[in-house]
Amino acid sequence: MRIIWEHPWIFISIFIFLAILLLFCLIRAIKGPTIADRVVAVNMMGTIVMVVIAMLAVYMGEGYLLDICLIYAMISFLAVVVLTKIYSGVHLEKLAKNKRQQQKAVQAESIREEAMTGHSGGKKARAEEIRTEKIGTEKVRTEVIITEEIRTEEIKTERNKDTNTQEKNRKGAAHHDPH
Repeated sequence: MRIIWEHPWIFISIFIFLAILLLFCLIRAIKGPTIADRVVAVNMMGTIVMVVIAMLAVYMGEGYLLDICLIYAMISFLAVVVLTKIYSGVHLEKLAKNKRQQQKAVQAESIREEAMTGHSGGKKARAEEIRTEKIGTEKVRTEVIITEEIRTEEIKTERNKDTNTQEKNRKGAAHHDPH
């Protein structure tokens, strides 16, 4: 207690410093840019307020302020936990929604390709799996490469069928030809 009476400017300068820090945290809580930044700023503001209350308890010599500080600490902790749960729930919901939209887009594209080519096969199913796993430009490049490979293999398969059919027709014609 002697230090308080001999050097009151120490407590006043610490209060001013904490007030400036509280202002910076308030700016970050408003400005963001992400929700995680806002949650951390709110948590830091709660911590600074607890320190201010504890310092006031020492400066004023009032013990009941420490009880208030403890209650405030519990409320601040619960507020941060609730905000974090809400944020994580919203984030997971957005991820699930994006995944559903991506799967619908892949299914629609696959149906469109099947309607255009008239073929469906295991390689297209594999291409759909790869499409759902890839993101961004790599996804687009992979889709183009796989689509080209599938088309090339379909063309080769059709050519082989045509070649086999022509050979069968020639052999059949050779067996029936009396010459």
